[in-house]
Amino acid sequence: MLLAIDTATGIVGAALHDGERVRAEVVHHDVRRHGELLAPAIQEALREAGIPAAELTAVVCGVGPGPFTGLRVGVVTALTLAHGLGLPTPQGICSLDALAHQVMGTHEGELLVATDARRREVYWAHYAVGPTDARRIAGPGVCADADLAEQLRTLPTVGRGAELYPDAFSGVALPDVRDVRPGALAELAVRLRAGDHPDAETALLPPEPLYLRRPDAVEMRR
Repeated sequence: MLLAIDTATGIVGAALHDGERVRAEVVHHDVRRHGELLAPAIQEALREAGIPAAELTAVVCGVGPGPFTGLRVGVVTALTLAHGLGLPTPQGICSLDALAHQVMGTHEGELLVATDARRREVYWAHYAVGPTDARRIAGPGVCADADLAEQLRTLPTVGRGAELYPDAFSGVALPDVRDVRPGALAELAVRLRAGDHPDAETALLPPEPLYLRRPDAVEMRR
């Protein structure tokens, strides 16, 4: 019984996967209340699935890239929960991979994932989507929307980047794929852990936030 949580985009959420299907998924749309909303979302998902926390066998978390505070909340929650339940160390998954995974069945071909990095920048990654998997070709990276390579900005796009900066993106924005669904993260995690994905050897990461740039706050030197 796998618990997946993600706090890298505009959703704070949790999902439970029993190895065959997603049993429960709870999401809250709020980019400023990760610390308040994540624990209740996990509890609600457990309740919906009818699963006590003691029956969890694994925890995975989206490690971004994303905002500093949001990622920290998700990763620390995953680590704390796994430690408290005596579970193996959580595994991390690039949250952009989960967004690409969400288009399978509705899109095939090249795909750009572009999410909001603030400061008029985007987090991005380039994928090749087939009928059964989405493989990362390049990225993740972070840059100003207009500095992204032109051949990428013309690709079909998911995430909020194209919605926020329509002048910079000329590709088709695929509808209804703006934020990471924790259920999709759980599905991808199950496949990666089982080796049922071409990127299985490289896509499972340590549970460490993938920031890509330094935080704004810096230590004062005396």
